[in-house]
Amino acid sequence: MAEIKVAIIGGSGIYKLDAIKIKKQLKVHTPFGDPSAEIMEAEVDGHAFYFLPRHGHGHHLTPSEVNYRANIFALKKLGVSTIVSISAVGSLQEEFAPKHFVLVDQFIDWTKGLRKRSFFENGMVGHVSTANPVETSLQRRLYDACKKAGVTSHFGGSYICIEGPQFSTKAESKIYRSFGASVIGMTNVPEAFLAKEAGMAYATVAMVTDYDCWKEEHCTVQEIMEVMKANYVSAQKFILEAIPDLVKNPVMFESENKYAVMTDQSLLGTKQKEILDVVLK
Repeated sequence: MAEIKVAIIGGSGIYKLDAIKIKKQLKVHTPFGDPSAEIMEAEVDGHAFYFLPRHGHGHHLTPSEVNYRANIFALKKLGVSTIVSISAVGSLQEEFAPKHFVLVDQFIDWTKGLRKRSFFENGMVGHVSTANPVETSLQRRLYDACKKAGVTSHFGGSYICIEGPQFSTKAESKIYRSFGASVIGMTNVPEAFLAKEAGMAYATVAMVTDYDCWKEEHCTVQEIMEVMKANYVSAQKFILEAIPDLVKNPVMFESENKYAVMTDQSLLGTKQKEILDVVLK
């Protein structure tokens, strides 16, 4: 079997979709601990990819408890070069309505420093540009897949990531809007930055569930759950379009981590070299 290059990171509702067939589950060990769950080898119309439930099976990990480094490292260790992140978000702009998908291209980190956000530490210094955290060619192809699937979608926008698990206050929501942010979520940072450090093509499909709390309209949890169900139906249609295309025609991109490490590698220990062997390969 050819090496699997494509992975989806998403919520527990995604891998339960009818279109996806689970072949087996893989337990992958990393120097950063265990990933959120066993990584699923999955298939859509005969096209193989990996799926990783970001919050674990049964959604038992809060956004701050997700081991983002282990998740990205495990996928890279398996040979993945392309990551499709599927995430539920709140909208910060009128035009991004519930049930719409947004293909963002920028991230704003508004977390509180609780999350490990780099592979480079403990005597190993490395710097990777995150000026363009999303791989544009992948973003464009995912947008095209959304259109083919009949999902109302928007190309471009900024995702502001907050710590959670609480949602925003109205005052906070208005501040985020003043930044020009498009959507708000709790999980794509540091996920996107770690993928960049690992030399992987990464893009987000942000599924809008509500208008956060800036808009003067009441939205119950039950209403949000109904929107999420509709979004999962749209996600299934999207995956049917996106995965076969990405498997048959791999994303071509230039990794930006090649010259990241500043530390003299003769000073690095065995564990650090093992990390680099995966991250930089």
